[in-house]
Amino acid sequence: MTEDFTIIEGDSKGFEAEVKADMDKPIKHFEKELASMRTGRATTALLENIRVDCYGQMMPLRELATLAAPDARLLTIQPWDKAVIGAIENAISNSDLGASPANDGNIIRIQLQQMSSDRRDEMVKTLGKKTEECRINVRNVRKDYHNVVREAEKKKTVSEDFAKRISDLLQKITDQFVEKADQMHNKKETELRQV
Repeated sequence: MTEDFTIIEGDSKGFEAEVKADMDKPIKHFEKELASMRTGRATTALLENIRVDCYGQMMPLRELATLAAPDARLLTIQPWDKAVIGAIENAISNSDLGASPANDGNIIRIQLQQMSSDRRDEMVKTLGKKTEECRINVRNVRKDYHNVVREAEKKKTVSEDFAKRISDLLQKITDQFVEKADQMHNKKETELRQV
């Protein structure tokens, strides 16, 4: 992290690698959030973060069952232990998935409804908020590194010239990561708007 990071005069590659590693964290988090957002198609990512109260603790659904999306509007959950089928059904009903599970004793089926245009608009708004959070997190990483650069320049551990060069590099990397977040946003918005 940035607190432990020391800038070494002339080592712009090390600086770049460190910044990219830290800026990649909000991007990875954003990717996970996008995967769990429902589009027009069924995907098991919609179920993966649902937590089930069983065996005396809260467990992720993916650790209790086989998840599948056999067609565009159907999700199936096959628990490895049939004793937890009720707990799984309850967790799905209480989640924000907006669908009711049907249980035949062996497999839980979730028939997803066609998303209304209002729901799509709502999802696009949520997507916008998540995208902005990602951009802010990337910019916060930039700010932390910018402070490290300024501090190093103030203490004269790096030259003014080198500090200027890596400040420019920092801005260039930030722009690349913000652009990456915007591309992910555009791709997801396209998926959300498809009927």
